[in-house]
Amino acid sequence: MAVDLIDRIIKRGEERVDELEVYLFSGSSVTARLKKREIHYASGSEHHGLSLRVIHEGRIGISATSNPERWDACLDAAIASARLATPQDWAGLPGPGDLDPAPLNFDPEVTPDAETTRELLLRLLEGTGAYPVEITSGSAEVSRYTGILANSSGLCYQDQESSVSVGVETIMEQSTGYEFETSWKMDIDPREVGEKAAYLAYSSHGGREIGTGPYDVVLSPVALSQFLGGVYFPALSGKNVHAGRSRLAPSLSQQVMDRTLSLIDEPLHPRGLSSCRWDGEGTPTRRVNFVEKGILHEFAYDLKTAYRYGKESTGSAVRGGHGGSPTIGTHTLTFEGPRGGVLDDEVVHIHDVVGAHTANPLTGDFSVELSNAYFMRDGTVEFPIRKAMLSGNVFDMFRETGGLSPGERVMGSMVLPEIRLKNLAIIGN
Repeated sequence: MAVDLIDRIIKRGEERVDELEVYLFSGSSVTARLKKREIHYASGSEHHGLSLRVIHEGRIGISATSNPERWDACLDAAIASARLATPQDWAGLPGPGDLDPAPLNFDPEVTPDAETTRELLLRLLEGTGAYPVEITSGSAEVSRYTGILANSSGLCYQDQESSVSVGVETIMEQSTGYEFETSWKMDIDPREVGEKAAYLAYSSHGGREIGTGPYDVVLSPVALSQFLGGVYFPALSGKNVHAGRSRLAPSLSQQVMDRTLSLIDEPLHPRGLSSCRWDGEGTPTRRVNFVEKGILHEFAYDLKTAYRYGKESTGSAVRGGHGGSPTIGTHTLTFEGPRGGVLDDEVVHIHDVVGAHTANPLTGDFSVELSNAYFMRDGTVEFPIRKAMLSGNVFDMFRETGGLSPGERVMGSMVLPEIRLKNLAIIGN
C-alpha cells in the first residue's frame, strides 16, 4: 500500500517538475512517566508523515504533512515553495545502488507496549533505591519506525528503526543527578541507570570549593557531546565553511587536534542510533574522516551544498526527526585514539555542564557551570566540587589531551568515550 502511494506521488510529480523525492514514514511508540516513585501515566501513539522535495529548473521546494492521504496538497505546497526559491546548480538526485537492505539499528524484540515500559520503570525505580535520594521525574519510551525513501530517478530504499530509552532525575537536598540511556535494542540496564542517577545526587551532596587555576579535566560523554554538537561539528559543516561561519574553514590539511586523536563519522557503527547504509537523500554513506591524527582532512556535505560549491556529497544528509527535510549532520560521530589512563594522578571529572549552548559557535569561546563535578586522585573521588566554572575555547581544548577512556557511551548521533584535556581553566573560589 505504501509503495503504491509513493508510485502515485512520483507519477504525478514527474508531470509537473524535473525531479521529486518522497519520504514516507510510520511508527508507534509507548511512553510512561514517573511522578516521584509512582507511575504517573502511560500513553501510546501512532506516527505517520510524508515529506516531499521537488527540484525544477534548479529551484528546490519542500513540504511535509502528518497526513499522507493529503499528498496532493503537500505536492502543491512543495511546488509553490520551489517557485519562490533561488535557482542553484543541481546535478540530480541519486539513482538506486546495490546496497544491503538489512536494517542496522532495528531489533524485532523491541515491542512498544505498556507492559514493556512498565517493567523498564520498575527496574529504574529499583536502581534509585541504592542511595537515600528522592525522585523528581523519570520516563521510559519504546518505539519502532519504518521509513521509505524514493525518488524519480528510480531509487527506493526502506529502513526500520527501533529505540528503547530510560531516564530519571534524583535529588538530595540541593544536589541533583540525572542519568539516561538509549539503545536500538533491548540491551539497556534500567537498574544501573537509576543507581547512577541516585549516586550523582548523593555523591554531589556537601561539595567543597576548588581554587581557581589550570587543571587536567576529564569530560564525560555527556559533557563532551555538548561541546561537539554545539560548536565543533557545526564548524565541520560544508555549508558553514563556505558561508564564512566556521573557524575551521582555513585549516584544511592543518593540525587542529592533538596528534593522537581522530574524529570520524562512522555510519556503520554497531551501536549507533543513526547508523545507515544510505543518507537522508539516498546517497551511499561512507566513513567520513574529519580529523586524522590531529590533521583536518575533510568537511561534511549533502547534495545541495556539494552541488553549490563544486564538491561531492559525503553522504552526510540527515533528517531532523522523521519527515524532516535533509540537512547536513552526522550518523555516528566518534573519537579514535589512545585508550586508558584518563583518571591517573589528579583530575577534575565533569559529568555535565550548564550553559554549553551559550558558547560562541564562530570563535569557540565558552564559559559554563560545572554539574556533578569531582576532584579525583588516581581514580578515586576525593571530594565533590560545590560550584565552579569551566572557561576556554572549544577548538583549542582538543589540542593537548591525555587519552580516551576504554568504554564508550551512546549520545544521540554520537558514540563517545571520556576524554582527558590538559590545562583547562577552572574558576572557583
